[in-house]
Amino acid sequence: MRNRLYYLLAVLYVLMFAIILYINGAFSGESISVSNLAINVAFLIVIGILFIISFVSFSRLNRVTDSLVDTAEEMQAKHESVQKSLWEEYRTKKDTFSSPVLNRQFERYQKRISASTNAKGAVSQVCSLEEYINEDLLDSVVSAHFNSAVGGTLTGLGILGTFIGLSMGMISFTGSDVFTISDNIAPLLDGMKVAFHTSVYGIFFSIVFNFVYRSLMADAYGKLSRFLMTFQECAAPVPASVDETTSAMLIYQANMANALKRILELLKGNAEEQSKGLDRIVQQFVNQMSDVLGADFEQLGKTLHESCEAQGTYARNFQRLEESTRLLLESSRTMNETLTMTLERQRELEEKLSSTCDDLSNELYTFHQMRDLYEK
Repeated sequence: MRNRLYYLLAVLYVLMFAIILYINGAFSGESISVSNLAINVAFLIVIGILFIISFVSFSRLNRVTDSLVDTAEEMQAKHESVQKSLWEEYRTKKDTFSSPVLNRQFERYQKRISASTNAKGAVSQVCSLEEYINEDLLDSVVSAHFNSAVGGTLTGLGILGTFIGLSMGMISFTGSDVFTISDNIAPLLDGMKVAFHTSVYGIFFSIVFNFVYRSLMADAYGKLSRFLMTFQECAAPVPASVDETTSAMLIYQANMANALKRILELLKGNAEEQSKGLDRIVQQFVNQMSDVLGADFEQLGKTLHESCEAQGTYARNFQRLEESTRLLLESSRTMNETLTMTLERQRELEEKLSSTCDDLSNELYTFHQMRDLYEK
């Protein structure tokens, strides 16, 4: 069941390592370019480190998906034997999977379903297991954030090796005539070897890695889908039907109605007894007061009647006094308005008299002036 396709990367890596060593003369006995060999070996070591990290995550993904497949097969076999839902068994089952990651997620799912289960074991609300065990969980297990960038990293390493090899060849390439240029061809070719070799195995490993990674993830997603389908068919909790819910509500309402009826009967009986007791107390009080006071009640009634009449007379007198006061206030308001008008007329008369006095003064002054002129 375990997908071992990523082992292909290890085989190709070893073959590529051997080919690079052979090309650089490590097995043929030819002269070895130490710089070329060092650069290629360094690049291959970096690629090997990336592969090791990816292998660890791929192995972890295999363990999780194998656990899903094993649990699905176990559920299928039990369901075929008992021919009923297995939720009662898996509702409180511990260590359902051989993977701790899956067990933690399944325990969270069990707690959520338990929160929606009543005392009779009926589930009022059911959620999907896919909310807890899904493709996002597999992506986190396989470190998708790392492995999805490995292919681009390998291509980038190949391009980097190309520029490093070309730079090495161009540094050694000097001279301005045919003879000196021919002497520098060998270092240039050595640099180009590094450039082409790193580009070839960088791009080659990138293509192979992407193929392996995508194949592993497609296989993992397929196993997850098969497990979820098997769980839904064999062990998923079944929500309470509408009829059961309605019956439970009717029973609850009937019990509440009976309880309220008993409470009303108790209150009614207590109210009747309290009313009878109060009537008896009042009657005894009246009888005792009549015996003790006797005719004083009649005199008290007359006194109260006279007080009511006096109060009525006082109210009528107060009403007349209020009417007289209102009339007096209206007369005062009228007198105040009359006085205001009189003052305004006096002010106007005063202004006219003042104007007349001024005119007389002017005329007297004119008369005196004319008289003085006449006398002269």
